[in-house]
Amino acid sequence: MNNSLKENINELKRMFNNSADFTVRDMKLKSQSNINAAIITIEGMCSKEVVAISVINPLLEYDFENADPEKALQIILKKVLTSSEIVEVNSLNEAVSFSTSGFAVLAVDGASKMLAIGTQGFSFRSVSEPESEVVQRGSREGFTEPLRINMTLIRRRIKSPDLVFETVTVGSSSQTQLMICYLQKRVSENILKEVRKRLAECDLKTVLASGYLSDYLEDKGKKSLFSGVGISERPDTVCGKLTEGRVAILVDGTPAVIVVPRLFVEEFQSVDDYSNRPYYAAFIRILKYISFFAAVFLPGLYTAFAQFHPEYFPTGLLIKTSEALLQTPLPVTLEVILIIFLYEIMREAGLRIPKPLGHAVSIVGALVIGESAVSSGIISSSSLMVVAIAAICSYVTSALYPPIMVLRFAFVIVGGIFGLWGIVLLTCVVIINMCGKTSFGVPYMSSLAPFSMRRMRDVFVRTNWRNLGKYTIKVQKFPETEENDA
Repeated sequence: MNNSLKENINELKRMFNNSADFTVRDMKLKSQSNINAAIITIEGMCSKEVVAISVINPLLEYDFENADPEKALQIILKKVLTSSEIVEVNSLNEAVSFSTSGFAVLAVDGASKMLAIGTQGFSFRSVSEPESEVVQRGSREGFTEPLRINMTLIRRRIKSPDLVFETVTVGSSSQTQLMICYLQKRVSENILKEVRKRLAECDLKTVLASGYLSDYLEDKGKKSLFSGVGISERPDTVCGKLTEGRVAILVDGTPAVIVVPRLFVEEFQSVDDYSNRPYYAAFIRILKYISFFAAVFLPGLYTAFAQFHPEYFPTGLLIKTSEALLQTPLPVTLEVILIIFLYEIMREAGLRIPKPLGHAVSIVGALVIGESAVSSGIISSSSLMVVAIAAICSYVTSALYPPIMVLRFAFVIVGGIFGLWGIVLLTCVVIINMCGKTSFGVPYMSSLAPFSMRRMRDVFVRTNWRNLGKYTIKVQKFPETEENDA
């Protein structure tokens, strides 16, 4: 960036290729030398009313007398503008970044710097209850797309100077702004340093959602179906994790916040657990664990027992199941895989089609699979019931649905080929993989493997707040954690 206003404007126009939303408001400042100036904005990103009242009117009314351009810029910064957010800009790339973020950039002919004035006025969705993390009690607020609003939702809940936000930009083309959020007296410096390093290694051109960064935040060489990166849409959930020394990453343009490190047992916890009585919270958690195991193992066990170990069925159930399977032309393994596959198709269709047509998919699915297929003898009623129970159970822990779906297919195939022993062997492989996984040096299966008696107070059961509130365990102090306090 040089001192010539005309050259800077021409260069910006060239960078934007004369885009239709790139606007320049030329003006002459009231002074003895009639200093030229310009307001650079991106249409739709800033409020025209705020720009007119807070920027253009004060500039045109103020008399700069015999001030030179550099002095005039300092007068504007300190005396003229009333905006609460004004940043000095030292390069054209910074001017592009600020203007595309909703700032009005003021350039003065002959000045070596520009000023970025906060005049954001783009449309956005208001704060509302998140659909993926529904709670019966507690706050109804969820994160929204604008980054600054999400920062406010966290700051409102943690009114402490220990709460720190760091700005990071990723994506060479999208220039997506991130905020690294942490409590400086709780977080491990080693984990924080590693988060900064992995974000700096992100070489993507565009980052449009939090999922783009998941692979970069996973520990290298320790891949698994289960993710060591948590995603949350609730500020109260994120604030609770920050007190344990976690790091939250807010991504501009997405309502989901990344939380690292992430543990397996946290997939079965929710805000409602801490709002209800301990005995009821314990019942719900145990119910979630049972549902998870049923969603993963039930179709596979049914296939293995029906094909290799029918003696494990009670006599009455064996007779009913055998009669149902004899009336179908397909092997039980292929039959169960077909039903699961058709269910996944209907589920995906229900997610993608317009909401008014959702009932049509439900009716067609119930008639085609639930009634016609069983009546015509293509599939058995027992197989359909087993898959339906597993599908319902998988939604109890909806955050784990992707690995549950893959494992369900795997256990059905292994159970249909090798029987019960194949399921046992695959279970051992999955457990070893999960126990060997880490998230920023913290064992993914912490509290269970390695075992921690103190952490068990908030795993299968939740003790009362008198015990929970006495001591909050930092995530870097979990047993066998690689990243300890710096």
